Amino acid sequence: MKTPIDAAAQLAITTLTKQAPAASELAKLFKIAGFKLALVGGPVRDAILGRLGNDLDFTTDAHPKDSEKILNKWADSVWDIGAAFGTVAGKKDEITVEITTYRSESYDPASRKPDVEFGKSIEADLARRDFTINAMALELTTDEPTFIDLFNGVLDLQKKIIKTPGKPEDSFSDDPLRMMRAARFMSQLNFEVDQSVLVAIKNMAARLEIISAERIRDEFIKIMMSSSPRLGITLLVETGLADYFLPEVPKLKLEIDEHHHHKDVYEHSLTVLEQAIALEDRLGGANLTLRLAALLHDIGKPKTKQLIADGGVSFHHHEVVGARMSKERMKKLRFDNHIINDVSQLVFLHLRFHGYGSGEWTDSAVRRYVRDAGELLTHLHLLTRADCTTRNKKKAEGLARTYDELEERIQLLMQQEELNKIRPDLSGEQIMEILEIKPSPTVGKAYDFLLELRLEHGPLGEEKAKQALLTWWKEQK
Repeated sequence: MKTPIDAAAQLAITTLTKQAPAASELAKLFKIAGFKLALVGGPVRDAILGRLGNDLDFTTDAHPKDSEKILNKWADSVWDIGAAFGTVAGKKDEITVEITTYRSESYDPASRKPDVEFGKSIEADLARRDFTINAMALELTTDEPTFIDLFNGVLDLQKKIIKTPGKPEDSFSDDPLRMMRAARFMSQLNFEVDQSVLVAIKNMAARLEIISAERIRDEFIKIMMSSSPRLGITLLVETGLADYFLPEVPKLKLEIDEHHHHKDVYEHSLTVLEQAIALEDRLGGANLTLRLAALLHDIGKPKTKQLIADGGVSFHHHEVVGARMSKERMKKLRFDNHIINDVSQLVFLHLRFHGYGSGEWTDSAVRRYVRDAGELLTHLHLLTRADCTTRNKKKAEGLARTYDELEERIQLLMQQEELNKIRPDLSGEQIMEILEIKPSPTVGKAYDFLLELRLEHGPLGEEKAKQALLTWWKEQK
């Protein structure tokens, strides 16, 4: 009778052979050269789960220079992504591989960079891995592929639990980013975190401060782009990790008193995120910009909270404050400028729909809505729809119906006026010719005047626009 480990080994071997036969070719080259080669970490885990991708990680006793020589015989292209850390990479057809020399590494308490020493055994290499589910290996240079599971990773996979091979405190001291990885694997695999790991993260959360903003950003993106980001975000907030790189989110847990009732903004934001994810097929699949905007859209509320006379609470201009806060935070996390600008613009615009009541939209208002959203119009549609978390079914249906009508109006005007290309009826060159002026700030003012007319009244035609421009010009003089 097969044990769970035997079954897992067979599944991993079968999956690898079927999906990545090139790995066997690579292993033969290492064996001929007198070295060992083993599939290791996430790919082994994913092979057991039946979801092996095209990115394969290997570990070997070969020195990086030797690995590079062998890889050059097999791969279409080879590159050095971290020879100092023992890693070389290559690509053949659709398969990308990273080969790392057995190693042991640890962080100095005040350093962001690991001290790396090459190891001599795969057992020591596996012992320094982040979690048991990533500390399994498939040795490919033995007579038959050999499955290695020293820390019961298979059992933890079956139990859907995240544990460390040794003491979690040692693991997180070596690389504090592993605390965020626990949240990532929760979100990606829908696993639970072992209690000892939770305790260690809470006690060591401040250790995250030594990790660079770029590494934190990359791990956070993986959480946000997972199938269940709520799980990871919840862990980040409840353990205190979020306080060190995204403090605006924990602060959404506003104190709710019995007299001034309002929604739990934190829970509301997580619900908006989930609802946005449910709609993002309209954007072609998982969309980081939409997900970040959904999570951050209300971060301006704590700073703008005011108690009002009738026993309620107001958050006046929280979209303006939130846009600025989201921009500042994302800059600190080293996000690309385009995504910083897009997310902050969505946060700024997320209330725009509600500013027009229950559907009293003029053509002018529709034009301005489309103009301000620009290329983010579909994102704004989805964010606005996701932002409805009321339990009042009648109210929710009314808001959805009103937004349906708005989208229909936009489509109609799009067909009539090409809203996504709104510009004045006269170009800058025509303005200068009509007014007999040279390039100057005045041309920009005239252009803005005509753009306002276009937004307010729709297409005027060149003749009417010319008459309006001349009237404006006379007033300016």
